[in-house]
Amino acid sequence: MWGVPPVGTLTNARRPCPSPGPRSEGCCSPRGGTRRRSPAPRLGLGAAVTGTTRLVGPEAGAGPSSCSGAARQLGTRPEPGEAAAGAMAAPSPGPHEVLTPSPEAGHRAATSSSGRRGLLWRLRDKQTRLGLFEIGPGHELHQLTCMMQAGLWAATQVSMDHPPTGLPTEEDFSEVLTQVHEDFELGTLAGPAFARLRRSLGLAEEDYQAALGPGGPYLQFLSTSKSKASFFLSHDQRFFLKTLRRREVQALLAHLPRYVQHLQRHPHSLLARLLGVHSLRVARGKKKYFIIMQSVFYPTGRISERYDIKGCEVSRWVEPAPEGSPLVLVLKDLNFQGKIINLGPQRSWLLHQMELDTAFLRELNVLDYSLLMAFQRLHEDEQGPGSSLIFRTARSMRGVQSLEEPEAQNRRLLPDTPNALHILDGPEQRYFLGLVDLTTVYGLRKRLEHLWKTLRYPGRTFSTVSPTRYARRLCQWVEAHTE
Repeated sequence: MWGVPPVGTLTNARRPCPSPGPRSEGCCSPRGGTRRRSPAPRLGLGAAVTGTTRLVGPEAGAGPSSCSGAARQLGTRPEPGEAAAGAMAAPSPGPHEVLTPSPEAGHRAATSSSGRRGLLWRLRDKQTRLGLFEIGPGHELHQLTCMMQAGLWAATQVSMDHPPTGLPTEEDFSEVLTQVHEDFELGTLAGPAFARLRRSLGLAEEDYQAALGPGGPYLQFLSTSKSKASFFLSHDQRFFLKTLRRREVQALLAHLPRYVQHLQRHPHSLLARLLGVHSLRVARGKKKYFIIMQSVFYPTGRISERYDIKGCEVSRWVEPAPEGSPLVLVLKDLNFQGKIINLGPQRSWLLHQMELDTAFLRELNVLDYSLLMAFQRLHEDEQGPGSSLIFRTARSMRGVQSLEEPEAQNRRLLPDTPNALHILDGPEQRYFLGLVDLTTVYGLRKRLEHLWKTLRYPGRTFSTVSPTRYARRLCQWVEAHTE
């Protein structure tokens, strides 16, 4: 098993930077020529690395700049007979899309000129700002996302020019490559390990670069989550980006070797596929971290309902959007009351895979993860054994040899559709399922939170419980709500 070096270990892995490309108008395009050595991270987020990087920009012909166009809110009208809903991955632009101005530009001036707002005003303002928004030039995060796109384009170019070869090593999991651009620095943590993982999933680096680079604007998802994290989607909504705290990144990197091994043993696992971990520092400011993962809710067309399930009741209700509203929401446990997941013969596979995945998370001492779930009604020609769907048994970890027997790996027939690892078809509905938020460790902070909530919510169920109890409770929820 590959481990992460102890705090303070220095690993040097020099990577030539891609040649600088032309500037992308309106974007944070870098200038060429500057080189800088990156200092070692202070708190053991792996180890330090090189920092040889030219300031790079997107290739010519890479697509339209993401730093142009107006900010818009995206949503869909539900199909007849389907409930209105929303998610972190809203439908792609189409004939049913509703476009409204983003509230960000309008709120910026008012926020900067006003003092402290009252609680009622802030709550009302938050409600009007829920949903999915295109980040155009008027958006307050426009420049930041331009930097992310330019940085990710350059970082992916490094893995394309110098793909990892041979057997995995400890250095693959500890390398940190810092690339210095004109106004910011972007760090790539455990780059070779994630490049191997993307390759094992059959994800071409060119497609990954095109989706996350300056080919189109990111989308911002504003949710009812109590987390202070920011959420983004690539312009094609295939990839999901989320900011993390430093301690969450430390936990993720410490668990990364075992996470990779779990996916090798169980190629059809429900765990979200993590594709990259990065840091971003703007103008000598504080370093911020974010992860990239495959969006569970992809492709998004015809999705009618989306849920975030934790198997408890405290703070697990979201006020649904009015009927016919384009507002994008992810509902929670209490919103699911009275509903059932009809999987037919697929149910036994799901229950067993939930046991395998939650047992793994329990071993990592992790809790507070969520089962993301979405519904999409199947058309008549997609239902039943005579449907036009073609099933395949392709490996999800290509080129990886496992000592596990096929039965122990709990494989299943995968639908011949994008994102097949997160899609399960029942008799009448298609279900999107995935376990996300895998970085919360049951340490002293969470143990104290458990004691406080025990006193605050006597007789009620809440999310902060031991990993053993958390895993058992979520599996019981899935068993009780499937047939």
